[in-house]
Amino acid sequence: MPAARSSAPRGASRAKKATAIPQVSWREPRPAPIVLVSGPQEVCAERAIAGIRDYLRLEDPSLEVSDVRADDYEAGSLLSLTSPSLFGEPRLVRVAGVEKATDAFIQEALAYLEHPQEGATVILRHTGASVRGKKLLDAVRAGTGGGIEIPCPAIKRDSDRFDFAAGEFTAAERRIAPQALRTLVSAFADDVTELAAACQQLIGDVEGDITPDVVERYYGGRVEVSAFVVADTAIAGRFGEALVTLRHALASGADPVPLVAAFAMKLRGMARVAGSREPTAALASRLGMKDWQIDRARRDLSGWNERSLGLAIQATARADAEVKGAARDPIFALERMVTVIATRRPFGE
Repeated sequence: MPAARSSAPRGASRAKKATAIPQVSWREPRPAPIVLVSGPQEVCAERAIAGIRDYLRLEDPSLEVSDVRADDYEAGSLLSLTSPSLFGEPRLVRVAGVEKATDAFIQEALAYLEHPQEGATVILRHTGASVRGKKLLDAVRAGTGGGIEIPCPAIKRDSDRFDFAAGEFTAAERRIAPQALRTLVSAFADDVTELAAACQQLIGDVEGDITPDVVERYYGGRVEVSAFVVADTAIAGRFGEALVTLRHALASGADPVPLVAAFAMKLRGMARVAGSREPTAALASRLGMKDWQIDRARRDLSGWNERSLGLAIQATARADAEVKGAARDPIFALERMVTVIATRRPFGE
């Protein structure tokens, strides 16, 4: 009689295998005999690894910490560093470069998983930059060695950066105004490490709630902040002030491309929200936006209609092409875009 065919989805067994070990947040790391820190986001990985070290040192200040390069591995090092010492101090071995590991390291690490040393914590750092070491990762994720995984996925999207920065202040039990958070994230849109440092600076330096004025005072000179100041002013309909702010941003070294990008980001949010009467939470969930982003876009829409919003989007698309080489004078392209948006009328009308 033929065996009964499973009704489970084809990928179910693979998904189960991939999550056989606990998945632990990098914000709340904890030790285990084997800790796989996976993914490309270095700032999160560094926090996780430092957190495990601090956790173990609180338990026993005599902790021995050792570092190993899996891509420049000396045979026998792993077992040597994890073996109990004369006085039995706990051991932490941090292994970097597992995505480029030598055959010798992979072989010895697989053998180690079968018999982890008592009192030792081994951290395996794999960035995911290659499939090298897949057999080792599969063994860890299958539960061999009693490990855990701390995923550190890439922070690429705006929503990811907002969540990251908001989490910094939540973890420190500090309050930051939504507009201040948006300005801060915009100021460091291209570098999560710098964003993390900026969050920690504000947490360490500023007493009380963190307001938009505080963020502007600290980071108002950055190009991306200036870009959003120009966009906010123009969208609010303050034509003269918007032109002055634009010229100030350009004089401060702002590049036309991110200036246009700031306008595009805000107008895109306004267009997505326009005409919807859904409750904020429901609309945010459907559009993949934050509640405060919905509220801000709705406030920005005051005084706008379908025609003026269409004109603004067209003007921004034209300016985007022109500042990227389609025209000889990117400054004029910016001024025309700001004029259309701030006056809500076609240029020259």
